[in-house]
Amino acid sequence: SRMKKWKKALRIILCALLALILALTAALFLSSRHRSNPADVKTYDTTNPLIMARTDVSAHRSGAGIAPEETMMAFRYCVEQEGFEIDVFEFDLHITKDDVLVLLHDDTLDRTSDSAKVFGETDVRPENKTYEELRQLNMGAQFVNDAGEAPYKDLTEVPDDLRILRVEDVLDYLDANGDFRYIIEIKNSGDLGKKGVDILYGLLEERNLLDRVSFGTFHEEISAYVDEAYPGLRRSTSIKEVLRFWLAALTNSKSYEPPCSVLQIPFCEPYLNYGVNLGTATVINYAHAHDMAVQYWTINDPEDMAYLLSMGADCIMTDYPDVLYRVMHGEAE
Repeated sequence: SRMKKWKKALRIILCALLALILALTAALFLSSRHRSNPADVKTYDTTNPLIMARTDVSAHRSGAGIAPEETMMAFRYCVEQEGFEIDVFEFDLHITKDDVLVLLHDDTLDRTSDSAKVFGETDVRPENKTYEELRQLNMGAQFVNDAGEAPYKDLTEVPDDLRILRVEDVLDYLDANGDFRYIIEIKNSGDLGKKGVDILYGLLEERNLLDRVSFGTFHEEISAYVDEAYPGLRRSTSIKEVLRFWLAALTNSKSYEPPCSVLQIPFCEPYLNYGVNLGTATVINYAHAHDMAVQYWTINDPEDMAYLLSMGADCIMTDYPDVLYRVMHGEAE
């Protein structure tokens, strides 16, 4: 009968869909666990100073795993503690109500500070407070170390190295204590983000640091603004530009034109779980062939660190630069 035929067709369709889902799941699983042979990575002639003979060690958020992120305490620990060395400091900037660039990753202050207690409200955004107002905060209040301890919570007096930081204070300290390079991201979008770029560029130019900085943003209009107004500011890829690069690399496109000289890409969860594996010889070779440096974030697993080191990653950003340094030098436990 017609009903039986319809049910049979439906079963066939459902079985086909199930098989497709299982095949896709298996493909994503295999892709996420694929590791290329380091021997497949090629060497190309390059004029890009960020394509490195040795992988750069980068302190992501100034070493967020070992000290309160993006505080002077974290910078000092990374610079002054013996046993490891940093090549690149990565940090994020927001603009305040009075046009000061301060270090902060999130759009609000809740996750890292005691802002809810100090201001009596949640979801406080830095652009709605002045720099002096923000200086009241304890930026280490929410920090929890690997032992599960919160050593800077409920301090009766906030030390200066746990107060919110201006970017110029960070640059002055680091420039006085080494020859570091920087990955700096403006978090604001729109007009605030553009104003932040204006301020940052002026500070970098004043300090002769432009050649040591890679600029980043997740906002396409800010990338476009940098290209138009400050072509001398080296920038990294936007999200859409990474996607276009990945598709070009997978298809070995002959017509691909790189939009910038730095490819900053993830090699971590949840991207790997979705089958987005950017840590392959195909990706690295294609980037280097197009004169693009390959910088990975945020790599906290020692096995992943060792793999990307073996693949010749130009830079690895990690919350644990001390661990990465030990892995690089064969000192990991």
